[in-house]
Amino acid sequence: MWNIPTQERLYRISRLYETEHIPVEDKLIYLHFFILGCDWYIAEYDGNDLFFGYAILNNDTQNAEWGYVSFNELKSIKIHFLEIDCELEEYWQIRKAFDSLCPTYQKSLNVPVRTLQNQCPGLT
Repeated sequence: MWNIPTQERLYRISRLYETEHIPVEDKLIYLHFFILGCDWYIAEYDGNDLFFGYAILNNDTQNAEWGYVSFNELKSIKIHFLEIDCELEEYWQIRKAFDSLCPTYQKSLNVPVRTLQNQCPGLT
């Protein structure tokens, strides 16, 4: 892994199940891991090895989903000479899932749920 998150960054992440009462679009995304069209947006951490977040594999947003991923598994991902990366703190700001996963789509109270589902599958 090119940029391993610091212990300080990991410590800031909400603990597993701590945000269950928060709607998914309002969950905070603390880290962003990426490699070749695959992205993992991290919302919770058990403090040891297990993350909970949103995964988009091979740019397939239609089948993207919330789930669990091991930190050790992420660190071991390597394709030829490329290793998975974690966005640096100076470039990544903690933000709501909706803002992280749908940067080109402005949230509005007047937007029908169907439109949100089409724009951001998995968030509604």
